[in-house]
Amino acid sequence: MATRFVQIENDVEIQRRLDAERMRLRKIAGLDRPTHFHRPVERPFTAEERSKVTILFGGFTWKHEDLIRAVFQGCGYRCEKLPVPDVPAFQIGKEYGNNGQCNPTYFTVGNLVQYLQFLEKEGVPRQDILDNFVFFTAGSCGPCRFGMYEAEYRFALKNAGFDGFRVLLFKDSDGIKAASGEPGLKFTIDFGFGMLNAMHMGDVFNDMIYQIRPFEVNKGETDRVFRETVDGLCDDLRNRESFEIEERAPEWAKPKFKNNKILRNTFNVFGKMHEHLWGKDYLNAVAAARGKMDGIEVDRTRVKPVVKITGEFWAQITEGDGNFHMFEFLEREGAQVQVEPIATWVAYLLYQAKAHAKAKWPVNRPHRNPQWWELKKHLANDFGLRKKLMGIGAGEKMWNYLYHRTIKNLGGITHHLVPQRELAEMAHPFYNQFARGGEGHLEVGKNVYYTVHHLCHMVLALKPFGCMPSSQSDGVQSAVVNKFKDMIFLPIETSGEGEVNAHSRVQMALGEAKVKAKIEFEQCLKSTGKSLDEIREYIAGHSELKRPFYHVPHREGIAGTAARFILHVSDRMNQDKGTRFLLRRNRTATALSHAA
Repeated sequence: MATRFVQIENDVEIQRRLDAERMRLRKIAGLDRPTHFHRPVERPFTAEERSKVTILFGGFTWKHEDLIRAVFQGCGYRCEKLPVPDVPAFQIGKEYGNNGQCNPTYFTVGNLVQYLQFLEKEGVPRQDILDNFVFFTAGSCGPCRFGMYEAEYRFALKNAGFDGFRVLLFKDSDGIKAASGEPGLKFTIDFGFGMLNAMHMGDVFNDMIYQIRPFEVNKGETDRVFRETVDGLCDDLRNRESFEIEERAPEWAKPKFKNNKILRNTFNVFGKMHEHLWGKDYLNAVAAARGKMDGIEVDRTRVKPVVKITGEFWAQITEGDGNFHMFEFLEREGAQVQVEPIATWVAYLLYQAKAHAKAKWPVNRPHRNPQWWELKKHLANDFGLRKKLMGIGAGEKMWNYLYHRTIKNLGGITHHLVPQRELAEMAHPFYNQFARGGEGHLEVGKNVYYTVHHLCHMVLALKPFGCMPSSQSDGVQSAVVNKFKDMIFLPIETSGEGEVNAHSRVQMALGEAKVKAKIEFEQCLKSTGKSLDEIREYIAGHSELKRPFYHVPHREGIAGTAARFILHVSDRMNQDKGTRFLLRRNRTATALSHAA
């Protein structure tokens, strides 16, 4: 009994000491008085600072970045794009950032810190850097770590000695604002439509350059011409005069607009919209750009496998160490790269907004389970849903129209946006469209879509190492590949190292795609009944066939550019023979009638 009493006393003493030690450690860690977490409020970026504060941004292709910078500068902001992120930036990001982040975070924040350190080495005082520079980036939420990027940026900046450096966010939920909500970066009609044009033109230029460069006759000409073209459009975006109704209106109407703010603002909104979308300055600049690019000579008889790029948003867009310079490598290995436009992501968000509105309506509708005779409540429920769907649908149609209009203005040879409904339906047997994170069902849907419609020879999915949503997609892709036996699909995880291994894996898959493209070309050539020399001889006599904006019709079931091109040239040759035969017959008939 005494032994048991001593044991109880010892247990109580041990527990008392454990509790005391736990309290001591909690006090050291500041957990003795727990408080609710509040997002830190940073210094505001105010309107008064626009003339002296430089906005830094990056993460897109050079085409997008040059055009976006020109819009910022044209709207009165100081703006500079960051250099393309490299491996040293990745290592800086890992040094100052948290463990376990995906490489877009490391590359992006490391690139920012590296640039700030460069400014400091150039003699700019640290306080001036904090006061006179801000970083502009995307923000979001959801199951992907992308929702935590903002906090990671600030954490790494603090560790690197730049505590207090301001980060501006563009969120798909609430637009452009600093953490404080101050209007240093103001969303105006000129800014909004300027950015719309910049993003769409950047997408179309990016698609176009990868369609033209693999077939250029004079090596390096495409890069040179596109650089000159983008520089010219940037000058137009930067120097274009803003539409103001008080300046454009007839003399007799100017006093009315000056004295009536509502009338003035209304006409300014519609005038600015028209100027950005249909204005003579814009259309003339685009026409001049198209004329420059149409001078590039191409040879579309070169057989090249088409490689469709999918994957995580950042990894499939960046053109540097962040994805192992994959586009450059593919072209060097003899492939034609089919890139993904940013516009697809926006179209996906709009489609998802409609799908979620329909799915959530049973909960969000104003009247719960009305009786069958309560027609007014039924109509109110139906009207609320229809109103929401019509609003999103109008935005969806406008987005698609403006993007395809940009394609038309810039030559009409680039790819149209893939129908989002079809992508969702094709992905649905394998991946639920409501599974959020990353690109959601898009990776699976694109793989099926481009394979079923024979729009490429191989699909290459680029994603960061350890990316959770992409890992989910990769798990599903095994079932997709088993169903579509002729599919060539390769996922590549990108990081700051492992470039040689990644290139080796791509080479092996690309070898299969080359064989596929060559067989397709040979079958198409055989079906024409002509030799390649005959077709090339015909092309040599028709200079329009050597122009990049010459439209080659799509052929059902044919993915390769060269295969589609020789089929089209063969049709033209047959048509010309038929025309010549008819002309000779008509001349003979005319001569006989005269003789009679």
